[in-house]
Amino acid sequence: MPIEIKPQTPANLDKQQENAWKKNISFFNSKKISFKDRIFLFQQIQLLLQTGTPLYAGLSALRKQIEKPAVKELLTDLVSTIDEGKSFSFALSKYPNIFTSTQINLISASEEGGFMAEVLQQILDMEERREKLRNTLISAVSYPCFLAFFSLAVVVFILTVVFPKFAALFAKIHDTLPITTKSLMWLSESLTNHWMMILGAVAGILLLISRWFASEVGKIVVDKFKLSFPVIKTVFTQVYLVQSLRVMSLSLGNGVSVMDTLADCKNTVQNKLYQNFLHDVELKVQEGSGMSSGFAQAEFVPPLVKQMITTGEETGNLPIVMEKIANHYEAELLKYLQTLSKLAEPIMLLLMGGLVGIIVSSLILPIFSLSRAVH
Repeated sequence: MPIEIKPQTPANLDKQQENAWKKNISFFNSKKISFKDRIFLFQQIQLLLQTGTPLYAGLSALRKQIEKPAVKELLTDLVSTIDEGKSFSFALSKYPNIFTSTQINLISASEEGGFMAEVLQQILDMEERREKLRNTLISAVSYPCFLAFFSLAVVVFILTVVFPKFAALFAKIHDTLPITTKSLMWLSESLTNHWMMILGAVAGILLLISRWFASEVGKIVVDKFKLSFPVIKTVFTQVYLVQSLRVMSLSLGNGVSVMDTLADCKNTVQNKLYQNFLHDVELKVQEGSGMSSGFAQAEFVPPLVKQMITTGEETGNLPIVMEKIANHYEAELLKYLQTLSKLAEPIMLLLMGGLVGIIVSSLILPIFSLSRAVH
């Protein structure tokens, strides 16, 4: 999804710097940079650094070959900021809607250690895995949703086009019609004669539902549902674990502080309950109990994960352990989603066939009954 650029002012700029900074980047407000643009930038910068090209010279050369205006303007500002003596991570931090706090903190740590090319490759690998998981989730639900909408379209077509042609015939034998046929006749008449009212009511209901989902109460209810409802719970628990543990592994392994790492994780996982869990882990770390104590209190974290986190903390191999856990649950999640997708297809086809069958039988059976009565 394209990301709208809304730069924020760094806290440590004085008033004169702030005004100049705002002037330099005011033209970004109407521009957009996509996920692919961001990945392309990281790929090109990583390649330049691997070949020994200085960062400033590499960004300047990259700016000349870019054609997309938004990306070119972004590179122009990055080059200008570095030319002022600021760090690359500082330049990126001016655009929190493009570059995540995880990416910025990792690049900041790599600048101090002199291993930015390696960190950029790790960031690219993480983004590639995340995109693959996202695409798998979308594909797992897209086909069942398509079948559901197709079934609804077929039902509406039968009720609004086919049923009205038999309305006069069924009116003569209304008392002898099955209850299903009577119900469908009433529904057909309502859809045909009052479709504008029904459409308005549906639109109003959808608007209210969307506003409720956007409210704080709605978000909390949905987040609880994701971590408590069977089947759904398995998917989202593993998604959140994979996302957060991979960020933790990468950040801690490259020297980012524990508190900054946990803050990055809260920005990565979009679930209030999981963010509260990460906040509890932060409190445990501040108390000196360690991350394993925070994980041990979470009900939705599998016991195996709790034990491995404890072991990793005791042995000093926490980043490696977290990476192994993330890889394991990512593989399990991909298999689980593939299984759900395969199961959903026949179930949806069966439901669709049953629904259409009921409607067609409600239409045909009265005609057969009338035919026998005539003979």
